[in-house]
Amino acid sequence: MKVLFATWQFWAISAAFFAALTAIFAKIGIENIGSDFATFIRTIVILLALALILTATGGWQSLSTISSRSGIFLVLSGLATGASWICYFRALKVGDAARVAPIDKMSVVLVAIFGVAFLGEQLSLPNWLGVGLIAAGAILVAYKG
Repeated sequence: MKVLFATWQFWAISAAFFAALTAIFAKIGIENIGSDFATFIRTIVILLALALILTATGGWQSLSTISSRSGIFLVLSGLATGASWICYFRALKVGDAARVAPIDKMSVVLVAIFGVAFLGEQLSLPNWLGVGLIAAGAILVAYKG
């Protein structure tokens, strides 16, 4: 079991599972409140949960251990996350969760493109076929016909 927790596959599947719950819980939760306020509440919950996890695992670090390069990119990542959450909750407020979530997951396609373009990662022909199928699948699931 310990080996399972060390694999990226376990954590990626767990992320997908919790992302699915996020969409369902959020759609129900934003029913009578503004999407930006809902995002604010969600953020507070995440901050408290992470503080608890860091305390329980002894994972707190001094800010001086973070290089300026890492710091800049973590701030940019935080800003991108915030923008993503705001957009996601606004989309959920006006759209069906079953249609919003697949379009949100088009991020998978964009990560593949950005990974190749900016990080020098390489994808094989079958990998690109998978990226194309993800894009097509997201569009088909979101299609209201």
